[in-house]
Amino acid sequence: MSTLATTRAQIAKRRSRRIALNTSVGLSGHDRQKCPFTMPAQATNLNRHGAAVQLPRDLLVGSTVMVRNARGTQVSARVVSQLAASQGVSVYAVEFVEQDDAANNFWGITFPPIASRAAIAEQAGMARRRRGFLSLQGPEA
Repeated sequence: MSTLATTRAQIAKRRSRRIALNTSVGLSGHDRQKCPFTMPAQATNLNRHGAAVQLPRDLLVGSTVMVRNARGTQVSARVVSQLAASQGVSVYAVEFVEQDDAANNFWGITFPPIASRAAIAEQAGMARRRRGFLSLQGPEA
């Protein structure tokens, strides 16, 4: 139950919905050892404000990188957290530093609006009422 509550709280705080799409991007900056790099990366879980990026490089949380899309648009992004690391590939959450037209149109897709906190609470209440109603009807309902 607490996991569900935490998930709802996180969704309610999101500035835009995540879309489970993958796309290739170029990433450049300095790694954890302060060595410059420019390399291809995979962006996943896209949202209006950033994405998760996978690359075989160790980055420093809080550092800034440049992200380039297939159309050649470049935006500056901050490494917010390391989400995973396995077999030499790390996954980092990045958020665009500037929220300008280049960043807002970076992925070339329209993101659905985030539901308001009231709508999320209403949906959760309806689900609880449905479960309660079904349990009152018994197992054959």
